[in-house]
Amino acid sequence: MSNRLPPAWAKHLKTQPSARAVSPKAASPKAQPKVNPPRNQADDMLLRQALELQKAEQLPEAEELCLRVLARTPNHPLAFYILGTLGIGYDDEKALRYFARAAAEEPQNPYYHLSLGGAYLRLSEFTPAIRHIQHALVLKPDLLEALCALGDAYKAFDKGEMALPLFEKALKIDRNHPVARLGLPRALASLGRMDEAAVHLKEAIDRRIAIPAAYSALVHTRKFTEEPPELAAILTELRDMDHGSEGTAQLHYAAGKLLNDLRRYQEAMDHFKRGNQARGKKFDLETFRRWVDALIETFTPELVASMASYGNPSEVPVFVVGMPRSGTTLTEQICASHPHVHGAGELSKLRRIANGLGLRDSPDATIAKSVATITPELTKTLASEHIAYLRERAPDALRIVDKMPHNFELIGLIGILFPNARIIHCRRDAIDNCISCFVLQFSEAHSYSSDLQTLGLYYREYDRLMRHWNNVIPGRILENRYETLIENQEEQSRRVIDYLGLRWDDACLRFFDRDGSVNTYSHWQVRQPIYKSSVKRWKNYESEIRPLIEALGDLADT
Repeated sequence: MSNRLPPAWAKHLKTQPSARAVSPKAASPKAQPKVNPPRNQADDMLLRQALELQKAEQLPEAEELCLRVLARTPNHPLAFYILGTLGIGYDDEKALRYFARAAAEEPQNPYYHLSLGGAYLRLSEFTPAIRHIQHALVLKPDLLEALCALGDAYKAFDKGEMALPLFEKALKIDRNHPVARLGLPRALASLGRMDEAAVHLKEAIDRRIAIPAAYSALVHTRKFTEEPPELAAILTELRDMDHGSEGTAQLHYAAGKLLNDLRRYQEAMDHFKRGNQARGKKFDLETFRRWVDALIETFTPELVASMASYGNPSEVPVFVVGMPRSGTTLTEQICASHPHVHGAGELSKLRRIANGLGLRDSPDATIAKSVATITPELTKTLASEHIAYLRERAPDALRIVDKMPHNFELIGLIGILFPNARIIHCRRDAIDNCISCFVLQFSEAHSYSSDLQTLGLYYREYDRLMRHWNNVIPGRILENRYETLIENQEEQSRRVIDYLGLRWDDACLRFFDRDGSVNTYSHWQVRQPIYKSSVKRWKNYESEIRPLIEALGDLADT
């Protein structure tokens, strides 16, 4: 993304560097804005330059200019704001801090509250996200970006029904607004209303709005048994139009999905490979390997046992972990169909705690030093805050499920903070699991999945780490095999509910009837009864995936 400022905000800032979107007269007596610092033309010039550098992805240079402004004019809200935009996607905690300072300095600026709400949303802190975005709409009721952001927040907060009128209002203001045009069908899809979602996505395509993203979403609204006209249209887009690397990748994945549905596997795999190549993001496997080494060396059974006594004894948290596409969404849906269980979806909160402690998977991570800073008091505080955060979503549930797959990396931390938490580890045939990752366009955080050999080697590291965690907290992790669940749905589901310490409820067999949002690629599949077509699916691609099978080595069940 070349411009980290959404267009409407960038335009507002360029034309009115420190102007308010709402006049002081419109503000309530309690919320009178602070007086702006005197306009300084030199500051304005530097901040305009910073915006240009930011658009050119020259982030350190843009940051340096903003800091120069703050050295001369402390608490300049626009300088804080631009510094916040520089952190988006790189250091979301930093972005949050800067946006909060901008909003504090200029509380009547809706763009600052919108950005602050967006930063909270990226960190899955839904309550403050919704509060600040709502405040932006109080200040500027027809702010399109705020309507869409609030819709996204409600969708992520498992309140998809509340998102729909917001996207509909945004579309009344601008029928061609891309975020609103795609936001409405995505909210419908998360609620299982696939046919309605498809109608809106086709309208977006007819209007030539966000073509690659619209096709990508459309092909996931159902399984295709006959060749749809969309396939030829997607191939035409790939041949005749320049959609950039991201758009090209989306179109290749969409073509691959359709061709896979139609059982034209060789053609499908060709598109999946080209989609992954278009992304061009390389994964640093060596750094990841060293990080796994450090986790294994640091989180010993003795260390976790000695620190767990300071954690929170609550039995509310349930962590469903494993590789993406290993059955985590299906497992969560089965659990969440129980009347005493709430499915919270994929939460980034635990990762945020880990990052704050310095447990990042970066080349300069010093895991042992970071863990040494975790005092008994800090353990109690972090664990209690996390329980309160879960309780915001479901005050009365006996169990709350966080199904962020990559929490498999943080099981040592879970063992310390929540000694009574349940951990369900989803496993699937290694080759099937990896192929299922390879054929989907995940975010950059999953760049390990864009190359078959790298993916196989990454899977081996995941397997090595999970074997370690089973030794660290023996008997605490329930392994839920996808193939076993497919073969013996009721027997395995009963085993899972029993592990949660709950009485069986037949609703768990009808997980596909459950209300509520599903916000992962599995949103179509988990609305269907159990089906077996995904087992040994890799055999359809056997001749195309030798690098993966060789990289998996003895983990590949051929």
